[in-house]
Amino acid sequence: MPKSLLVAIRFHEGRYYGQADQFSNGEGWPPSPARLFQALVAAAARGATLSDEDRKSLIWLESLLPPKVVAPAAHRGQPVKRFVPNNDLDSVGGDPGRIGEIRVGKQWRPCFFNADQPVIYVWDFESGIREADGVCAIAARLCQLGRGVDMAWVQQAQVLEREAAQTFLDSQPGALRVPTVTGNVPAPRIGTFESLTARYQRNRVRLKIEGSGGKARQLFSQPPKALFRQVGYNTPPRSLHFELRMNGKDGFAARSLVSVGSLLPVLRDGAAQRLREALPEKSALIDKLIVGRGAGPAELGQRIRIVPLPSVGAEHTDPSIRRIMVEIPPNCPWRLEDLAWAFAGLEFGDLGADSGSVEMLLSTDDDRMAKRFIGPARDFQSITPLALPAAQRRRIGVNGMKTAKERCDEEQRAIIAIVQALRHSGVTARPNRIDVQREPFQRRGARAERFAAGTRFPKEALWHVAITFAEPVNGPLVLGDGRYLGLGLMRPIESMTGVEVFNIENGLADNAQPATVAQAARRAMMARVQSSLDRGQRLPTYVSGHEVEGTPSRKGDAHRHVAVAADLPRRRILYFAATHLHRTGISWREIEKDHRKMAGALEDMAILRAGAAGCLSLAPTSIDLDNDPLFAPARIWESVTDYDVTRHPRRVDEEESLRIDVASELQRRGWPLPEKFEVLKVNLGPRGGLSGRLRLTFATAQPGPLIVGRSSHKGGGLFANG
Repeated sequence: MPKSLLVAIRFHEGRYYGQADQFSNGEGWPPSPARLFQALVAAAARGATLSDEDRKSLIWLESLLPPKVVAPAAHRGQPVKRFVPNNDLDSVGGDPGRIGEIRVGKQWRPCFFNADQPVIYVWDFESGIREADGVCAIAARLCQLGRGVDMAWVQQAQVLEREAAQTFLDSQPGALRVPTVTGNVPAPRIGTFESLTARYQRNRVRLKIEGSGGKARQLFSQPPKALFRQVGYNTPPRSLHFELRMNGKDGFAARSLVSVGSLLPVLRDGAAQRLREALPEKSALIDKLIVGRGAGPAELGQRIRIVPLPSVGAEHTDPSIRRIMVEIPPNCPWRLEDLAWAFAGLEFGDLGADSGSVEMLLSTDDDRMAKRFIGPARDFQSITPLALPAAQRRRIGVNGMKTAKERCDEEQRAIIAIVQALRHSGVTARPNRIDVQREPFQRRGARAERFAAGTRFPKEALWHVAITFAEPVNGPLVLGDGRYLGLGLMRPIESMTGVEVFNIENGLADNAQPATVAQAARRAMMARVQSSLDRGQRLPTYVSGHEVEGTPSRKGDAHRHVAVAADLPRRRILYFAATHLHRTGISWREIEKDHRKMAGALEDMAILRAGAAGCLSLAPTSIDLDNDPLFAPARIWESVTDYDVTRHPRRVDEEESLRIDVASELQRRGWPLPEKFEVLKVNLGPRGGLSGRLRLTFATAQPGPLIVGRSSHKGGGLFANG
């Protein structure tokens, strides 16, 4: 059964002088796993010796994965410079009276924290109960951690069931730090114990005499450094989940999306009042970290955030508020249990005639809806508008007007304010594109002005926003001045793996043909991939579509190279991995490496010269799988570009030829046969070629993309929801 080794350390004073260990908070706190391991080795030693049992226990501990760490919130104190003698007395002739000549100033900057709260380390393991008990016995002898002034002792060291250990971690105040693969926090590894003992032995003989008589000289040898691995630590915020329920009934007490400004302050104030009554001595802290009253820059990173979770999913989903998430930042001093008690069971009355009487807030473990807002994703769209007082629109009367320049200036100020809002929320990823508008981005959403009721923000300060980042960002992403009470909630737009999409910003000619744009996009792709290769290296088959001898790439019954399409009705260019053209026969694993290299070559493509179609300005974007006409499930699919037949059946008319050929293509690519084929247009080529446009109706809704036909890799045969 999975077990955990838990070691809880208390410091004699609420300060720590140990060197910065580069945890994610950048404050050199808490002590790293490597520092704790060194302290355990020192505690186990008796002079220069260790018992065999202690040796086995420490070697077992170094073989485990890095521990999870919980520590109380800390802040760096003012630096103090202390002048100490340098280890160089022989430079002044060995005269102690001249020691003042070799003193140097060294900076000491302690971390201050609550000494009543322990620093907790938890290792998970599957086997080794005896060794774990041995580590607990060693921990009982620990007397310091870090420098000689960092006196500490082990408050608790024991082996627990893994679930019990996690429950204990959740009950502690302070940030939970979870180990990740890469980073710069030192931790023990296999061989660390032997390297520490070797360093200790070499430290004892750093000075030795070489030679004899008048030629004798004293030499200094540097002891070898200890071996540690470098790991990362992620400090995610903790969260509590609640549901709005009717008292004594099974159904949700759903609130309309625009009621967020009235609902969340009531929840916040109710929880704050409960805590004030139970902990009157902490009223000032409650006002700062829960209500936000009197919070300064030091408290902004510790404030809890109440996040509404509207129902999202399909295009027609009603985005009512049925669930609430309370997000607790890593450095918040409140215990999880205290906040859960404060919010759970809150009763409150009718807040609007549109949704009836909400009776109770109930705790739940169901976080499925919350995961829809987490990501990671590159594209986000606001579902509740951002409050940007620095970018207010000018209020106009009934018959008032705004010039195009004034509207453009307002939107530009809003974009600048959003960049600042990203910085205030700690988002470091660079935004590639920001769009602002008053209308919602979802079919069932609401205009920005309607959210102003019940808030301190005028309607002119509210904006709906869409952001595309240069790299994936983790949610939940809540931006703007109203982020602590549910305004500025951003929904990640899920992207489909293996599809690269570029919006055509401008430059597209009025009479542009999809085939011309697709051909130019394909040439640009091959040129950019070629420029990324070494001199003389040929294009990969995945990009060119041809084998070394020049024959078309084909394995079995499927072409395994990238497809390019121009979706001009929506002004965009798409690059599809071969897996999206064939539902069966091709796995993502066998083409993933080639597709990612191709996508990397296209990453900064901003201009496409497409001949008669124009000089196109491009911007990368992604796909809303629930609503995009090329990807969302639908029964009816209609041609966007001409379908080219793969074979021209004889002794039947052109329309029947199109029906027969598209049916064959659909079956070959793993699609079901449609219930109905409608030929919308027939094109006859000068050499007997046949193409056309169709509308296909399936028995059940089918997800896209649908790209078929002889020219499907070059922009032909693209279908969209009809």
